[in-house]
Amino acid sequence: MASQTSVKLTYEDFAAIPDDGLCHEIIDGEHYVNPSPNLRHQLISIRLSSALFSFVSEHRLGHVYTAPLDTLLSQHDIVNPDIIFVSNANAHVLTAPNIKGVPDLLIEILSSNRDYDRKKKYRLYERVGVQEYWIVDPFEDAVDVYRRQDDRFVRVDPADTLTTPLLPGFTLPLRDLFA
Repeated sequence: MASQTSVKLTYEDFAAIPDDGLCHEIIDGEHYVNPSPNLRHQLISIRLSSALFSFVSEHRLGHVYTAPLDTLLSQHDIVNPDIIFVSNANAHVLTAPNIKGVPDLLIEILSSNRDYDRKKKYRLYERVGVQEYWIVDPFEDAVDVYRRQDDRFVRVDPADTLTTPLLPGFTLPLRDLFA
C-alpha cells in the first residue's frame, strides 16, 4: 500500500526507513510496503535464481542477484526485485552498495500483493527501459514473460520452458520450477 506524500521521496529518504523486516520500495516518489514473502515464493526464488546463476556464471554472461538489493532505477524509483540479471555489457550499473541504473532482466515472484507486481511494477519497468520482465505466479504455476519491443513490453508465451534471448541456450522447464 502506498503512503501519501506531498513530496516525491528519494533514495536518501528510502535509506532512512528503519529495518522492520518488510519490503519497502519507492515508485514515482511514493513509499510502498509489502510483507516478507511466503515459503512457496522463497522456494521458487531459490530454484530460479540458482538455475540462472549457474548458467550465467558458467557462460560468463554477467551477474545474477536476489532480493533484497536496492535497485535505483531513477531518483524516485527504488525497488527490490526478487531476481536481477545484469549483463556484462550493462555492468556499469553495478556499484558496491547497490544497482544504479536499469538491469537487463527483472523477475518478480507473486506473493501477497499480486496487482502490485502486475500493474505498478510492470508500468515502472516498461517506462524505465527494462529489456525483459518475468512475473512468476506460484498460485497458477505460470510465468508471464514480457520483452521490450521498441518502447513497450510485448508478452511472450513461454509455453512449458523458460528461455530468453538475453541468455542464449538457457532453458528451465516450468515443471521443474514449480515442482
